[in-house]
Amino acid sequence: MGIKRIAICSVVGILLLTTTGCDINSSATKKQHHEADSLINVAYETKNYDRIALLADSLKETGGLSEGKAYYWLGYASDRTHKKRMAELYWTKGMAVMDNANTPEDLEVYAAIASRLTGLKSTWGEYETGLKVASPALEHLKKYDARMTSDYINLLVYQGCCQSRFGLSENADNNLEEAYQAHLDNMEKNPNAIAYRDALVGVINICYNFLEIQDYKKAMYWIDRFGKLLEAYDKLPDARIDYADKQRARYYVYRATALEGVGRKREAAKIYEDFLETSYSLTAEGLILGSDYLRQAGLWHDAADNLRSTERLIKEYGVDYSLQTIQEWMLKKYYVNVMAGRVDTAHAVSMKIVEHLDSAITKQRRQDAIDEEAVRQKESEMTAEKERMERQQWWTRLAVMAALILALVIYIFVRNRMAARLKKAHEQLKVAYDQLEETTAAKERMESELRIARNIQMSMVPSVFPDINGLDMYASMTPAKEVGGDLYNYLLQGDKLYFCVGDVSGKGVPASLFMAQATRLFLTLAKQEMSPAEICTRMNDALSGSDNDNNMFVTFWLGLVDLTTGHLSFCNAGHNPPVIGCGSDDVAFLKMQPNVPIGIMPGMEFEDEEIENIKGRPFFIYTDGLNEAENKEKEEFSDARLIEIVRNTSFSTSQQLVETLSAEVEAHRNGAEPSDDLTMMCLYIAQ
Repeated sequence: MGIKRIAICSVVGILLLTTTGCDINSSATKKQHHEADSLINVAYETKNYDRIALLADSLKETGGLSEGKAYYWLGYASDRTHKKRMAELYWTKGMAVMDNANTPEDLEVYAAIASRLTGLKSTWGEYETGLKVASPALEHLKKYDARMTSDYINLLVYQGCCQSRFGLSENADNNLEEAYQAHLDNMEKNPNAIAYRDALVGVINICYNFLEIQDYKKAMYWIDRFGKLLEAYDKLPDARIDYADKQRARYYVYRATALEGVGRKREAAKIYEDFLETSYSLTAEGLILGSDYLRQAGLWHDAADNLRSTERLIKEYGVDYSLQTIQEWMLKKYYVNVMAGRVDTAHAVSMKIVEHLDSAITKQRRQDAIDEEAVRQKESEMTAEKERMERQQWWTRLAVMAALILALVIYIFVRNRMAARLKKAHEQLKVAYDQLEETTAAKERMESELRIARNIQMSMVPSVFPDINGLDMYASMTPAKEVGGDLYNYLLQGDKLYFCVGDVSGKGVPASLFMAQATRLFLTLAKQEMSPAEICTRMNDALSGSDNDNNMFVTFWLGLVDLTTGHLSFCNAGHNPPVIGCGSDDVAFLKMQPNVPIGIMPGMEFEDEEIENIKGRPFFIYTDGLNEAENKEKEEFSDARLIEIVRNTSFSTSQQLVETLSAEVEAHRNGAEPSDDLTMMCLYIAQ
């Protein structure tokens, strides 16, 4: 008998042995899986996430849990203990393991993993990546007609919400409608509180999504469905009173916010009164929820009162001042207090933001590094485990084959040599892939941190300007990088309006932190009704000297105008001269003392200057990101071009003048990257 025939016969014998073994042990395996599921469920019900992870890991080793189900529970435990990157690793691995799922049990696990991973991506704001997970997963589940699990319905909701973020309205509407109908079918088949709560959670996510993207028309459509589901839930014998009260409160706030968004203010106010009748509205979470409508309605004082509970909620949750906490809670509190005119509270909140921002970024980077190391270690463990299992399988097969025939030993020997070469090539490829993945992940984290820092900085300059007869005011700020050092602000006290524009030396995070200090000092001192020169002198004392380790400074132009008489007193600290007038031949730069920037010379005494009346003449202030903007040939925009454009522009509104100059600068750059931050402010007082 030839070696080839011997090898074939031996392989057939092994397959027969393996198949027979599977038949004998199938009932024992099912019993083992049932016992493993029971152990996991006990830990799940008691919310013992560490035990879930331990059980999933050990039961995977013994075969009590399938590999896919083990990765689902390991990801779930990691997610619940705030190890997001580890959860992503386990669920991504689980998706790969379950890629060919086709039995009802495996499809259920596959849907659960896909739903959790898509939800994680959506929470991170990675909507495109979320779609890349959800879309093929839904197609796979539809292929095997596995459409009635709650995880399949959740996938439809996540996919629809992600699609709406990219303007794919028709696809989003179809998926969300299919999800809603699936919930209705599930409630009809299972008329219990669990099925109704699943439907409520799905519809709440849809409502929140459309409110967040300000599509109030669609939000109203889904809020109506939210209300009907809530009414039906209230009638169930096993409905929870506290849960119903909480979701009713959420329904009222969502509805009031959407009504306010479409201009139906009276109806919105009436709905908000209904919210105040709920028990949940008195809790810290309820107060913060209610502030969403109050901000939408412009009821800044009430919103500020509600957000007093922010610190209490932070303590209750036991969280620190992370970037997420600053962005989601502290910035909201700062903004509403500014809009409410509560300068002291806004100042206190801004100080907390400034105090914790740098450490929050540092902590986030450190935590990311720890998570990344943990992920790399786990990947290494997974690889080692895979290799160990492969070796064990090979030795088992080798032992069986050795008992059959020498020719089969030779066959396995040759095969092992080939596998070793393939394994070596695989390891080399994995090293290269890990290096690429590490570089990409680090870049994505840095970009995410800078986006958050930019949002924080942009929230610290006003986007709403005084709505007073006879006063037209507008300003804009465009950082050259993710964060910058330009600033502008104003403070209105009676008929007196303080306004300023500044440019901090340098760029990036250090400049943005210095900018935050300058902004805080301006608002604090202006509130004390000091003169512009005195404010500049006090700011210089605070920002220069031994405390200024980085030798940073800010050019600053500060004005105080009487809106009744048009009288302007001002102080210049090394800043570009403003432009007076628009659309006429008498447009000119303001003549003034140059002075030195704030932060350079400790003990510097600044002096006030004045203009008797600026009524009827637009007053334009800017930073050198305007006149020094360069095109690809390194040609500057120039002072002369600035004067020429303002002189030849017919003045309509302050916003029109700022946007005209912004477009002119963009045209001048002609695709060149901006070399400096650009800030512009225009003020016009009617005669």
